[in-house]
Amino acid sequence: MSEPPQGHALLELVEVMDRLRRECAWTAEQTHETLARYVLEETHEVLEALDSGDRTALRDELGDLLMQVVFHARIAEEAGDERFDVDDVARGIADKLRRRNPHVFGDGEARTPDEIDAAWQAVKAQEKAERGGAASVHDGIPATLPALAYADKVLKRLGDAPLSELGVTGADLGSRLLALVAEARAQGVDAEEALRRTVRALPDTPIGG
Repeated sequence: MSEPPQGHALLELVEVMDRLRRECAWTAEQTHETLARYVLEETHEVLEALDSGDRTALRDELGDLLMQVVFHARIAEEAGDERFDVDDVARGIADKLRRRNPHVFGDGEARTPDEIDAAWQAVKAQEKAERGGAASVHDGIPATLPALAYADKVLKRLGDAPLSELGVTGADLGSRLLALVAEARAQGVDAEEALRRTVRALPDTPIGG
C-alpha cells in the first residue's frame, strides 16, 4: 500500500477545523479579533522552542501556529465581500514565492544568498510600487515588532547607510542602541536573537526573598 502524499494531513486539519466551527460552541463564537492574542502567543512559543533546541517542542508549537492560520481562514470563509478560504491563503503564498524567486521559477540569474535576497527585495519593491507608488521605509513593518527587530528591518531597507548620513549622531540611549543594531548587521548577526540568547543564558537563580 502506497504512502499518502505529503500534505494530506493538512487536509485532515482543515476538516477537523470545519467540524469544530460547526459543532463546538467556543470555536463557533471566535472572531479574527478574539484570536489575535493567540497568534502572538503561539509565535512566541515557536521562538521559545527554537531557542531551546527541542525539536519535538518545535513540531508541536508549529502545529499550534498552523492551527491559528487554518482557524482564521475558516472564519474568513463566512465573511461577505472580503471572503477567502485556506486555499486562497495557500495559493497566495505559493504565487508570491514563485514571483520572488525567479532564479528557481523563472530566468533569474541570482545564485548567492546575497544576490537572491537582493532579487527578492527588488520584486517586493516593484509589487509595492504597482499597488500605489513609493512606500515609506516603515511601510509594511509591523509596529508591534520588538524594537531591535524593527530597527534591523528599517536599516536593511535603507541599504545599511552609515548612521551619520541618516542624521543619527547623538549619544542618547536610542542612538546608541541603533548603532549596536547597525554593528550587528555589519557582522551578520541578528541583534534581537543575540540579545534574547544572552539574557536566557543568565544564571537561573531565585528572585525575591
